[in-house]
Amino acid sequence: MPNDQKPCCSASRQMLNVELEGHKKTIIQPATDTKFSDKLIEIPAGAFLMGTDDADGFPDDGEGPIHTEVVDTFLIDSHTVTNKEFAIFIEETGYQTDAEKYGWSFVFDALIKNKSAPSVRKLPGLAWWYAVMEAYWYQPEGKGSSIENRLDHPVVHVSWNDAHAFANWAGKRLPQEKEWEYAARGGLVQKRYPWGDELTPNGEHYCNIWQGEFPYHNTEEDGYLTTAPAKSFPPNGYGLFNMSGNVWEWCSDQFTINGKRDLRRKNSRVTRGGSYLCHHSYCNRYRVAARTSNTIDSSSSNMGFRCVKDSRID
Repeated sequence: MPNDQKPCCSASRQMLNVELEGHKKTIIQPATDTKFSDKLIEIPAGAFLMGTDDADGFPDDGEGPIHTEVVDTFLIDSHTVTNKEFAIFIEETGYQTDAEKYGWSFVFDALIKNKSAPSVRKLPGLAWWYAVMEAYWYQPEGKGSSIENRLDHPVVHVSWNDAHAFANWAGKRLPQEKEWEYAARGGLVQKRYPWGDELTPNGEHYCNIWQGEFPYHNTEEDGYLTTAPAKSFPPNGYGLFNMSGNVWEWCSDQFTINGKRDLRRKNSRVTRGGSYLCHHSYCNRYRVAARTSNTIDSSSSNMGFRCVKDSRID
């Protein structure tokens, strides 16, 4: 794991040097119409200041220097893809996720009830993450768990491959990193969060992150230990929910730093937004300019995505 990475961000299969063998890549044909188009919000074209030179940032992640980016008009989902939406995709296509192909996925310590179970494996060098057999999008904590009461929550345990396949099926695509940050800022200029510079304005929680002492005790002051419904907390100035916290969101871009590919993170794509595991003492990557990455086949209990589309709705 690179020194600038924090284990609360997400875990990567690259760390374990595992690869799928004997599995063919699933090809999903593009949709003839746009799925879930009612959640798309138009973001106007414009130029903005991307990145940060904030002292609380991670320069080694390539957050800075601040620079100007230009974005064309595009449409973006107002919230992340939900379990209900992903279930429709699976039902219509029969798609099998990478977590299902591997037979396991990464689950965070606090979500595992029985760490001595045969299906739970502690991984060397990965604090707070376990490999849980049969953990995938439909049973996020492994066998016996269910999304039954979480249909409106973000789907998790989805790899970049899975997110890309869904977006193709839905007649959409994954966002470019600059599109994601432009939209997340909600029209504000160089603010730390999608709503401004203060984390809890007037004592109100605006995102789902870790409160208390990480990783030992989450006071759940924001109401959640794990994921919150995809349309929780006040939206930003563009009407977008949970651009900070809740789940990491895949972007289309290869992970680079100042235009150069980071050789420590091979075959990695950008993830943005932070998750319910972020805490200022370990990983304040719930800031709007924060960024990290993961390999395209990695999945965990805090990784999801939202889609975008070019400016015309079918």
